[in-house]
Amino acid sequence: MGSAKNSTAARKARIEEMRRTERVRERRNRVLAVAASVVVVAGLVVGGVVVLNSRSDDKKDTASDSKGSAADSGHWVAGADGVKTWSGKLERTHVPTSVSYPMHPPVGGNHNPVWANCNGDVYTEPVPDENAVHSLEHGAVWVTYTSEAKKADVDALAAKVKKTPYSLMSPYRNQAAPLILSAWGHQVTVKSAADPEVDKFFAAYVQGAQTPEPGAPCTGGVMK
Repeated sequence: MGSAKNSTAARKARIEEMRRTERVRERRNRVLAVAASVVVVAGLVVGGVVVLNSRSDDKKDTASDSKGSAADSGHWVAGADGVKTWSGKLERTHVPTSVSYPMHPPVGGNHNPVWANCNGDVYTEPVPDENAVHSLEHGAVWVTYTSEAKKADVDALAAKVKKTPYSLMSPYRNQAAPLILSAWGHQVTVKSAADPEVDKFFAAYVQGAQTPEPGAPCTGGVMK
């Protein structure tokens, strides 16, 4: 009888010990679960902040690209020969949107992925800045003129462009002088088609040392 009582008591003790062990394990699991939840939530919060910041940076980059980079800020430096050189860094990112250039006509900066044909092409309508800048990147000289330019000068310059690969010509409404020649990073105002600076500029800058992408095509871009 005494043995049976002792056996029962021992079994109860073992059961109670097992229950205590189970309660301890459950408490530990709950603590671990809460801790894991905190870590997950913290991770989601941090991840969300990173994503938002990344998207914000992307938007800033896109906005910067669409308007031209702040690195494009600079000023003209005039040379003894009258050719002006842009002092700022000219970005070269391809963007599908319009670009706000700090000079007109522009001589560089972010631009459209498609260039304007510049194989001696003479346009009778204005060419989008973004396409013409891409042509300058390929080493073209861009002749632009306003309605104040004399017809004889326009005709003579058009004839020169037509026989000069890596050049193009188009009217331009908001430039400071009737006749302007532009290359990547460089620009000159000429008085007439007979101005000696015309031949000098063409000789120096058609596929000149300033060209970011020498030998790149001037055909197969935006047609007339």
